[in-house]
Parts: sequence; C-alpha cells; structure tokens
Amino acid sequence: MGETVKVIQLTGNSTESWEDAAQNALDDADETLENISGIEIESQTAEVEDGTIERYRTTLDVAFVLEGR
Repeated sequence: MGETVKVIQLTGNSTESWEDAAQNALDDADETLENISGIEIESQTAEVEDGTIERYRTTLDVAFVLEGR
C-alpha cells in the first residue's frame, strides 16, 4: 500500500533573513507535525521601513506523510 502525503502552507517571519524565516516556520511545524518529508519555498517578501528591510517573510509548503491505520 502506498503512502499519502499532505501539504500545508505556512509563512515564517524573521528580522534576520528569508532563510531564517523559513527555518522559523519549519521549527514551528516540527513541534506539531510528524514525518515531515520536505518543503518548497513559494515566495519571499519583506516589510520595508525608511528604505530598510525590517521583517523578512517566507511562505513555504510543508509536506508530511500521513500515518496509516
């Protein structure tokens, strides 16, 4: 029997970098999800104030394998 993979979309935030924002989202997902098998970056955006990036945002799809019955 094959496995079923579910994908959810999350947005992480960071004041450091887009990579850190992605890792923050993955860290939060890892606290509640089991069997995370991969991520795909969907978009990277930022809040800008006075010509400076204040907050990085990375939106990612998180894939995880559903447990069989």
